[in-house]
Amino acid sequence: MATGGFHTTVATVPEIHAIRGKDGTFHVEVRDGAITTSHTVTVPPDLPEALGWAQGRETMLVRHSFEFLLEREPATSILRRFSLDVIGDYFPDYTEEMARRADGTH
Repeated sequence: MATGGFHTTVATVPEIHAIRGKDGTFHVEVRDGAITTSHTVTVPPDLPEALGWAQGRETMLVRHSFEFLLEREPATSILRRFSLDVIGDYFPDYTEEMARRADGTH
């Protein structure tokens, strides 16, 4: 490399796959480079509406919730099993951010 040059590193963007199970839970897999984590997530029935999300968009809410979490911590730090309504206990800006993302301004 020439003197005075610079080197940039491009971070990989984690892949998030969320699939709704027959029991209403979501099975989420996060692939971040060589690391893959698996999570089981529940969405309380009243939560999407409370966050401003239309009925039937629960899978998108789960994906956006994981994007939110991954902006704040590595996938390996995300709980393996949890309900979406506990995210606000750890990150107070969750409710406001999900409401913003619900209207597509993310």
